[in-house]
Amino acid sequence: MSDRPRLQRRTLDGVLLLDKPLGLSSNDALIRAKFLLLAKKAGHTGTLDPLASGLLPLCFGEATKFSQDLLEADKTYEATVRLGVRTATGDAEGEAVQTRPVECDRAALDAVLPAFRGEITQIPPMYSALKRDGKPLYEYARAGEVLEREARPVTIHSLEIIDCGLPAVPEFRMRVRCSKGTYIRTLGEDIGEQLGCGAHLSALRRTGVGALTLDAAIGLAALEQAQPSERDAWLQPVDVLLSTFAAVRLDPELTLRFLQGQRIRLPQALVPAPLLLSEGGDGDDLGGQRVRVYEGEGRLLGTARFLEGLLAPERVIATQAV
Repeated sequence: MSDRPRLQRRTLDGVLLLDKPLGLSSNDALIRAKFLLLAKKAGHTGTLDPLASGLLPLCFGEATKFSQDLLEADKTYEATVRLGVRTATGDAEGEAVQTRPVECDRAALDAVLPAFRGEITQIPPMYSALKRDGKPLYEYARAGEVLEREARPVTIHSLEIIDCGLPAVPEFRMRVRCSKGTYIRTLGEDIGEQLGCGAHLSALRRTGVGALTLDAAIGLAALEQAQPSERDAWLQPVDVLLSTFAAVRLDPELTLRFLQGQRIRLPQALVPAPLLLSEGGDGDDLGGQRVRVYEGEGRLLGTARFLEGLLAPERVIATQAV
């Protein structure tokens, strides 16, 4: 039996913006960060492939209640697309399955991009975690099976070229802001097909999730090298996940009712002005708008929706949480 003292896990509430390194799965990154912070409860906000680096928000304690909001959020990526070679996986991990000459230039690339902006459809790749009959598609793919997949609608909010080697080098880098469910590998492959030469992703980096960016992120190596007493300083408050929601601030009496799960008819003075302006009304019908709720100018209480003119608690933070 080992004589090493058992690490004492602690209750920790907040969000760590991690700059995930290459070669590590999202779950492995979460486990290491959770160990370094000695946290009892943690979760991530959507996977980032081992061959992708970049922003991976990790939620601790009460922040895990709001991780779904980031799963639904738009994402921003920077991707390097290698033209002329199509791979089994759509990225550099898979073996080459087709090679074609690259005979296009920057003008040809610019000409095909408009078709990939706005609302488009994508056929999910076989090498993905989507499930069929309870089994992920990548398991079928590894067994050599190819299944029919339905095209799914996604939205490409912006797509711009940030570097282009054409025609000398068959490669370009693009920045993409897209809706949830978008496969950047598929986007790169589809652009390659439009250019008549095929393509795969040779690099992928996520730079934004919703309103969160890499600016306040820390790498895993830097977190490991920091003193234990310094690591907590990298935690963001829980409400960083909810920064796009309007804020409602309650007095002590309404705070108690909210924490008890009661629906509340707010005085108009407490309804956020941006909501009133957006609806052009008096607060009686705010159409299910979501808000973040605070105890006065103090702590976050949770989230709520306006339903039939009432503030209806949605997710409530435990009263012990900071």
